[in-house]
Amino acid sequence: MRTQIAIIGAGPAGLVLAHLLHQEGIASVVLENRSRHYIEQRLRAGLLEQDSADLLVSTGVGDRLLRERMLHKGLYIKFNGELHRIDFEDLVHKSVMIYAQQEIVKDLVAARLGYGEPIFFEVEDVALDGLESNPRVSFTHDGQRQVLDCDFIAGCDGFYGVSRRSIPQDKITVFERDYPFAWLGILAEAPPTEDELVYTHHERGFALLTMRSPKLSRIYFQCPRNEDIKNWPDDRIWEEFRLRTAGDGRKLSEGPILQKGMTDMRSFVAEPMQYGKLFLAGDAAHIVPPTGGKGMNLAIADVRVLSRALTGFYKSGRSGLLEAYSRVCLRRIWKVQRFSWWVTSLLHRFEDDNAFDLRRQLAEIDYVTSSRAGSMTWAENYVGLPMEWD
Repeated sequence: MRTQIAIIGAGPAGLVLAHLLHQEGIASVVLENRSRHYIEQRLRAGLLEQDSADLLVSTGVGDRLLRERMLHKGLYIKFNGELHRIDFEDLVHKSVMIYAQQEIVKDLVAARLGYGEPIFFEVEDVALDGLESNPRVSFTHDGQRQVLDCDFIAGCDGFYGVSRRSIPQDKITVFERDYPFAWLGILAEAPPTEDELVYTHHERGFALLTMRSPKLSRIYFQCPRNEDIKNWPDDRIWEEFRLRTAGDGRKLSEGPILQKGMTDMRSFVAEPMQYGKLFLAGDAAHIVPPTGGKGMNLAIADVRVLSRALTGFYKSGRSGLLEAYSRVCLRRIWKVQRFSWWVTSLLHRFEDDNAFDLRRQLAEIDYVTSSRAGSMTWAENYVGLPMEWD
C-alpha cells in the first residue's frame, strides 16, 4: 500500500488530523491497535476548549456536539467550605463545554468511514522504518503482514505507543515529573451537583465535581499514589466526597456508581516532537495532569499545526512550517504545562505540607477568586490560549 500520510493511532489526535487532511485533499491511512468498539466506549476527558469545539463545528463534524454539549460559561472553586465562581464570559468572552472524548471519536470515525477513507482496527506488531528518507510502516492485520509506504508518519499513538520509541534515544530529550498522589474517579448515575464544574480545596485533599451528561456525574478526589481501588467500596467513596464538599449547606448529588478507577498524575514532554519524517502529536509527545482539562485540547492543537504544515508542503512545496512544527507546538505546550502544574499545586495537598503551606494555598486561592486579575489568569488559560503560528 501507499499513502501520503500514515497516521498511527485513532484517538482524537489521529482522527482530527485525518479529518483535516481529508478536507485539504491529502490522503491518509489510520492504524489503530484497538477495536472500533473499544475506542468508541473508553472513558476519557470530556472538557473542550472553545477553539477545539469551533474547529470540529467548522469542519463539519460538530452537529451532534452542538445538540448534546453542556456549555459552561464559568466554574466554581470551593475552599473553606464556600463556593466562588469564575465567570469566563465576563472575563475573557469565551466558554468551555462538556462533550465526552468517546463521543468525539464516534463522530470522527463515522465521518471518515462515511467518506470512504480507511481505518485499520486491531493491527499488531507495528514497526516504523526509514524515518529519515523513505518512511514506511509495517504491521499485521487479520493475520497478514502488510507494508504501508508514505511520505510522512504522524505518531498519534499515545504515551505507550511505538512512534516515540522509534526515535533514536540520542535524538530526543524527555522532561517529566511524577506527582505523589493519584485521582480516584467515578462515573455515577446522578445529576450533576452544580451546573458547572466545582474545584474543591480541602484539608483532606482535592476533589472535583464534573459531569458527562444531565444524568451522569463524573467525580474525582485526591488519594495516595498506588492506592488499591479495592480499598474503596461505594459507601466509603460517597462518604469521602461528602466530607470534602461539605460546608455551605449544599447537598451532594449521589446515585449508583457505574464505573470507578485510578488516574496517575504526571507531567511529561518529549523534545523535539519530530524526527526526520515522523511527527509526534498528543500524548505521544506530552502528558499533563488532568486538573486543567488540557490533554485532549493539546492534542487537537498539535494536529491543527501539523495539518497546516502538511497542507503548505503539498500545496506549495514549502517545508518551513514542517521544520518549525516542534517549535510552534512546544511554545504553547509549555504554557499549558505551567498552568496544569499551577492548578494542581494550588488545590492538592502534598505529603510534606505543613501549616504554613496550607495557609499559603488558601491565601492564593483567595486571591484568584477575589481579584479580577487573578480570576482572569485562571480564565484565559482554562478556556484555551490562542494558537501561535510562529
